[in-house]
Amino acid sequence: MGRLLTGLLSLGLAAMTSPLAAQDFTTLKGHGGPIMGIAVQQQTGQVASASFDNSVGLWQGRMPRWLEGHRAAVISLEYLGETRLVSGGDDFALMVWDTESGNHTRLEGHKGKIAALDVSPDGQWIASASWDGSIGIWPLAGGAPRFLSGHDAAVTDVAFGRDGGLLYSSSSDGTVREWHWQEPGMRPRVVINQGFGVNRIMLGPDDAWLAYGAVDGATRVIRPETGETVADFTLDRRPILSLAFHAGSGQLAAGDGHGYIMVIDTHDWRIARDFRAMQRGPVWALEFSPDGGTIYAGGLNDVVYGWPVALLSEYDPAGASEHSFLRAPREMGNGERQFMRKCSICHALTPPPSRKAGPTLYGVFGRAAGSVPGYAYSEILTGSDIIWSDDTIDALFDLGPDHYIPGSKMPMQRITAPQDRRDMIDYLRDATAKQEN
Repeated sequence: MGRLLTGLLSLGLAAMTSPLAAQDFTTLKGHGGPIMGIAVQQQTGQVASASFDNSVGLWQGRMPRWLEGHRAAVISLEYLGETRLVSGGDDFALMVWDTESGNHTRLEGHKGKIAALDVSPDGQWIASASWDGSIGIWPLAGGAPRFLSGHDAAVTDVAFGRDGGLLYSSSSDGTVREWHWQEPGMRPRVVINQGFGVNRIMLGPDDAWLAYGAVDGATRVIRPETGETVADFTLDRRPILSLAFHAGSGQLAAGDGHGYIMVIDTHDWRIARDFRAMQRGPVWALEFSPDGGTIYAGGLNDVVYGWPVALLSEYDPAGASEHSFLRAPREMGNGERQFMRKCSICHALTPPPSRKAGPTLYGVFGRAAGSVPGYAYSEILTGSDIIWSDDTIDALFDLGPDHYIPGSKMPMQRITAPQDRRDMIDYLRDATAKQEN
């Protein structure tokens, strides 16, 4: 379902053919930024991960193979069979991949970020949820997409019904809607309007129930035909950012902004397990292993984690030491702290190559903007006459990238205090200096 799903292989898994070792905690490392989504191929157990580093990772045991082609962060993933996969990202595009060759087809038409994806039960259609407020319907056989409009804000998730004729969607406008998408001119039906933005939806077997997670922390299960509440698992944690369901075991999992994963037994609608998964930061993505024995999660760290579900209570939260920008402020000087907060997710300080979303800053002082070999810069920076120096870096963060270099890929952010900018520049000068051999 259109879900920011995460997944991992268990420790020692030889990805394509080996069974999951469901009793081990495992980590998959190699991405250069936060993990935004994961999908697990149900027949082979292969894991695909989507990251802020603009890449899709295919994991064979602990060894990744990279699919490169997105021009911004990759957010959502869905398998289309054993050797094909579709991804969507912040570059407004979908990519359909051959996972064996790495060849891909780029699908364009949205005017906003792709938040989630789902594949129809017959495998013939892809639905995409976009921040542009529309739902894209893409024929896998080729041809032009259709776009459904009706929400009043960004569409956050999509889910096909059991026969493919119905499609459900959620939105920042606070609604879940039902679409008879194959019937021209049919307007969507509002299933629920819960007042706060709905981030994720998940359909149960035979469309018997629909679970949703919202910005205000609401975690509820309803009857999609009536909107009647089946169960309410709302806790004092917000927002709900991810949902995953394993039909064989009846486990429904919800991840939130406080780093917790709640596992619900849908047979008797009770919370079976609730644990702190992440030491710091949210759970952006969830997925179960094919046998339901392992739950995989991703978030602010550049690592995919997997826990044996039966032993969740025995593990401490993950990620306490994975990412240096999460260190306590007292352990860093002000300049390093400013860099870690504003720049470290996208930029490395070490020599290239780098798996980060942005170019490495190694040797940045005196370097022309847009000149690191092999990095796909935005047009505005290609051939730019900007030379990075104390003055130009200061201006970049004083004005903000959207004003200093309008049209670049850099996110909108500023460092408003002059002393903070000076401290960061001093730190960068030392940290990015080229070392003599």
